[in-house]
Amino acid sequence: QVQLVESGGGLVQAGGSLRLSCAASGRTFSSYAMGWFRQAPGKEREFVAAISRGGLSTHYADSVKCRFIISRENAKNTVYLQMNSLKFEDTAVYYCAADYSGRNYYITTTEGDYDYWGQGTQVTVSS
Repeated sequence: QVQLVESGGGLVQAGGSLRLSCAASGRTFSSYAMGWFRQAPGKEREFVAAISRGGLSTHYADSVKCRFIISRENAKNTVYLQMNSLKFEDTAVYYCAADYSGRNYYITTTEGDYDYWGQGTQVTVSS
């Protein structure tokens, strides 16, 4: 069982930055590929970024590529999402998720592949 708790959301002006954190419980964090998803009001939840269990592979949605950076510190059981040059359309609830993986370079963008989810943190970008 893995419990995930997101933090770092808030209100920011367009063009600003925020860093989200996701702290995981348990001693097997390094066995999980991690992902960030988001859900805007009235829209489906969508993939944002993912990182393999050792951090050797990352993948981003086209909408955030070159603006967001996903990283992780396995020693701290934490994954981060650095969000730069924020836009109004980035406004959403952001969720982190964990997918158990036995492969070092494995990542997935598919919501249904993830085993555990956090409760989400609200990010609001004012225009």
